[in-house]
Amino acid sequence: MIILYFQVEITRLEDSYRKLEYKLAQSQSSSRQFLPKTLEKDDEDLVVIYNRVPKTGSTSFVGVAYDLCKKNHFKVLHINITANMHVMSLSNQYKFAQNVTKWQEMKPALYHGHMAFLNFERLGTSFKPLFINLIRKPLDRLVSYYYFLRNGDNFRPHLVRKKHGDKMTFDECVEKSQPDCDPTSMWLQVPFFCGHSAQCWKPGNQWALEQAKHNLVNHYLVVGVTEEMLDFISVLEAVLPRLFRGATEHYLNSNKSHLRQTSSKIDPAPRTIEIIEQSTIWKMENELYEFALEHFKFVKRKVLKEALSVPQTFFYEKIRPKGA
Repeated sequence: MIILYFQVEITRLEDSYRKLEYKLAQSQSSSRQFLPKTLEKDDEDLVVIYNRVPKTGSTSFVGVAYDLCKKNHFKVLHINITANMHVMSLSNQYKFAQNVTKWQEMKPALYHGHMAFLNFERLGTSFKPLFINLIRKPLDRLVSYYYFLRNGDNFRPHLVRKKHGDKMTFDECVEKSQPDCDPTSMWLQVPFFCGHSAQCWKPGNQWALEQAKHNLVNHYLVVGVTEEMLDFISVLEAVLPRLFRGATEHYLNSNKSHLRQTSSKIDPAPRTIEIIEQSTIWKMENELYEFALEHFKFVKRKVLKEALSVPQTFFYEKIRPKGA
């Protein structure tokens, strides 16, 4: 009981510290010089695409966006693809790219859906949206999805999932080498970041892993990790206040951090973990996760920590000709 008490107190103090930290950062950012009005106007054309990976906490994050959209005056749209497919046909890729970039009545906007990364440059658009995403430890994601198909979640508890009634545990599934827990089923985060190429969806493809890393660094504004959802939201608020102003405080003081949890989930046994981690698929998916985590920590440190010391800024000088 004593240990539990102190754990609760530590959690409460950490939340209080986070609130104070982010309020300080916000107050300091408000005192900075404004950028030219032309750049402020660009915020009204802002389009963010969140190609959410299943079972990475995406429902909780999107819940925050839906709560803020009216207050912050932006649109949130769910991308619903036939039969929950993660890859669009070539014609739909082109139509989607044209629609998103030219639909002025829906700007600024956050689009979200379970779809692979889409390279807008390849589709000939002059305007490029910003991509964001969350990534999760691959085995945690697979176990969560395994029990989700059997037991559902607390978001829609009465919806019957396709494996409803199957009482086999994840440990038993691995022991019996069943397809639902086969490491091949883990191959999802790599292709989501890799994109629409056929090579992306071949489990264990080394090119797909390297392409996923390339896209993550070169085409995504921010990629957070599920285990650090609060920091992901805070980084977005600092970088994109037009959409996410107030998101950190809202997340801390609402129930959005626990919006969707898989019911009756059993953690895998050490032997099961050992078996899974011997697979090539797990190693590659985990390599992408570790790569994303390291990059996110680098981004987070620059955005959040420096905001509390000497804020970084930039301005223009030596403008010629004079009077320009």
